[in-house]
Amino acid sequence: MSNKVINILVPIISIILGLLVGAVVMLFSGYDPVAGYIALWNGIFGDSYAIGETIRQISPYILAGLAVAFAFRTGLFNIGVEGQLMVGWFASAYVGAAFELPMYIHLPFALLAAALAGALWGLVPGILKATLRVHEVIVTIMMNYVALHVVNALIKTVSGGSYKTDKIQPTASLRSDFLSNLTDYSTLHYGIFIALAMVVVMWFILEKTKTGFELKSVGFNENASQYAGMNVNKNIILSMVISGAFAGLGGAMEGLGTFGSMTNQGGFTGIGFDGIAVALLGANSPIGVIFGASLFGSLKYGANNMPNAASIPLEIVSIVIALIIFFVACGYIIRVGLQRLNQKKKEAK
Repeated sequence: MSNKVINILVPIISIILGLLVGAVVMLFSGYDPVAGYIALWNGIFGDSYAIGETIRQISPYILAGLAVAFAFRTGLFNIGVEGQLMVGWFASAYVGAAFELPMYIHLPFALLAAALAGALWGLVPGILKATLRVHEVIVTIMMNYVALHVVNALIKTVSGGSYKTDKIQPTASLRSDFLSNLTDYSTLHYGIFIALAMVVVMWFILEKTKTGFELKSVGFNENASQYAGMNVNKNIILSMVISGAFAGLGGAMEGLGTFGSMTNQGGFTGIGFDGIAVALLGANSPIGVIFGASLFGSLKYGANNMPNAASIPLEIVSIVIALIIFFVACGYIIRVGLQRLNQKKKEAK
């Protein structure tokens, strides 16, 4: 059994273990796990509408996962994806509503505004990390709360005291009548294609450019990179800026696609935090993030069917997701177990 096979098996086994233990939790809580998982499946794949809504849910998860994974691959832990996503959401909604431009200018402008807003929110912890060596985890956590309250204040300001921004112009919208009609009038929009395009962008940056090589090198060993002539501080800042840009685009999926506006937020969306689990499940690889986001997006949307179809509360799904994350975190133990099993097979031969 090669290392590649083991790398694929670890997340798969983690998911299976999470679902099995989740079934035990349902059973001991007095719920039917079979009925629960059937309801979950139907909530995800039951009809074309459910499939459309599931894919729509996956779009921001891909971008949030890319944001976390990019930072991980360059030696940083960006817990501020939630805040970066929120400022990106606001920037896209504001630009989408405030300007009247042709679509070929307006939509890219709104997307760029979201990316820039997220990048700006990532710039602050990047600068503090590079210049003062302040740990990015502490700064990004605090920046999440700053983002929440700043965005709420900006919504009230630009809306004249209301708790919701104006609806975006049709020229800035990601909504698609074709995709909506194809999926029985779901809210599926073109954002999924942007998210998949960003997967390619991340792969290209990290694997095919000199900048990506330097970013990964600095993440592996700052001292060796500096000795080799690389600008360590510049690369730390650049990594956080690019990570923030991915997160900001995740917010644009909501602002320009799903909702077409932004409402005053009573709390965090949770997408940015779930992006950490998505990145871990995807082993911080661009392709892996697609699968991780597909799992979490499907669970999040499909869970809405469980209370009605099986009388199982949404909290149970949160437990299942938490269990999957737990087993992913225990991936080292699973990996060692697979390696020992592989070794025994070789010795038996």
